[in-house]
Amino acid sequence: MKDKVVVITGGSSGIGKALAERFGVEGSKVVITGRRKEQLLQTAELLREKGIDVLPVVADASVESDCARVVEQAVETYGRIDVLINNAGISMRALFEDVQVDVFRKVMEVNFFGPIELTRVAMPHLTQGHQPAVVNVTSMCGRKGMPAWPEYSASKFALVGMSEAWRGEFARFDVEVITVVPGMTDSGFQNHWLRTEGKAELKFEEGMKPEEVAAGILDAIVKNRREVVLGREARRLLRFNRFFPRLTNWLIARKVKKLYSAEG
Repeated sequence: MKDKVVVITGGSSGIGKALAERFGVEGSKVVITGRRKEQLLQTAELLREKGIDVLPVVADASVESDCARVVEQAVETYGRIDVLINNAGISMRALFEDVQVDVFRKVMEVNFFGPIELTRVAMPHLTQGHQPAVVNVTSMCGRKGMPAWPEYSASKFALVGMSEAWRGEFARFDVEVITVVPGMTDSGFQNHWLRTEGKAELKFEEGMKPEEVAAGILDAIVKNRREVVLGREARRLLRFNRFFPRLTNWLIARKVKKLYSAEG
């Protein structure tokens, strides 16, 4: 990864920040984006103190003009883009009947339409990159929809499907597409949810650390893996669901009923 130009969305904290540090240590030039200017600049300064060549760009993944500006500044500064990591995302914890359509649309805009637009405007440069790749960070919810996360699950399922379609299309440009399916991660992601009313047994503190996810993503790129599931919990759930789908659904439904039984 030495001297590769890597664009990472959602790079202010969590997995994005860990990715920027991991790739930077490997010798990559990293472009990080985020909506919160102060936090983004603080992260950039911490990376520079470690000798990492970093370009921070304040941008909202759901805004088309911001996506274009990210690509423009990356190319203006470094001359090209080699790897694009669509990592930015938002979520909520709420039951389907309690969520208004505008919240659903917001989740889809950031988690699905954002990566699509950024990839679209980056493609002319990726085709000229050195061993170029697009990496979509999805979720185990993108392979198994989960209660209390219906909108998040739908947005990640859509991104997984788009990744599979891109893989066939982008092959003619020698641009690889890698789908990353991480399980529960203790990244602080849950501190920025749009809503938190839904009941679920979520123990983020027992999940993977962002550094583990970053290492897994780097390994997937180096080994050119088409799809990688990260985390024992995610691998266990998806494997069980593959062979015992009806039992998996019954167990999940039983847990949901138990969580809400006190409400009648």
